[in-house]
Amino acid sequence: MNKPPKEIDGARVIEWAWSGEEPFGSLKYSNGELAFEIFGFAICQYDGSSVFYRFSCDKTWESQQDCDYSSVKDAKQNLPQQYNRVSPDWIIYE
Repeated sequence: MNKPPKEIDGARVIEWAWSGEEPFGSLKYSNGELAFEIFGFAICQYDGSSVFYRFSCDKTWESQQDCDYSSVKDAKQNLPQQYNRVSPDWIIYE
């Protein structure tokens, strides 16, 4: 398992999931070519904010896409279809 850093893009990691050998899915360029494979999800929050972010990350926990949500539950339940190759097992960051 590949644990993320404490922060991603300056936001504190609250929960995370790692796909393992096969990615959750991928991001593609508009011409259909592969841009990035997504291996990690991190639900994060910036200090002083009530918004939660789900970062979709590559193998080195670099955020390639993010989306904001009003709750951790919403961030976990609203995964795009492109990320359904592997079901995430969420882990509370300790």
